[in-house]
Amino acid sequence: MAKILAVASKGGHWVQLMRMRPAFSGHAVSYLSTDHRYSEQIDGPVLAVADGNRQQKLRACWMLLQVACHVMRLRPDVVITTGAAPGLAAIMAGRLVNARTVWIDSLANAEELSLCGRLARYCSTTCVTQWDHLEDGRRIQYWGAVL
Repeated sequence: MAKILAVASKGGHWVQLMRMRPAFSGHAVSYLSTDHRYSEQIDGPVLAVADGNRQQKLRACWMLLQVACHVMRLRPDVVITTGAAPGLAAIMAGRLVNARTVWIDSLANAEELSLCGRLARYCSTTCVTQWDHLEDGRRIQYWGAVL
């Protein structure tokens, strides 16, 4: 049984992560998001962190620190995320604890990978797009769509 940290910011990223829940059965799963109210959807706690991005540099730094602390405390075997800044922070922190990391770029990014996805392709164990024409045959893989 693997320890999985599943990470998504609110909105569509969370919806896509919830669509993957059946794949996590039989494993010890912890969820991390920018909205603590999602705990109602999973019948358990959601580790909540600040929502930050490149326009909100101080909030992004605070979020990065929060995510890193959760990852260091949990020491997951696998970190999986459907994108956004908290997911990228979890991928980077997960690599520090030798976790396998999976970045699944959001379905919304049909023309190119998101900024975080472009960064994640270099630091994640696996980087997945949901659009077949974005697969590059090297770092970015296409496995199908979540939705």
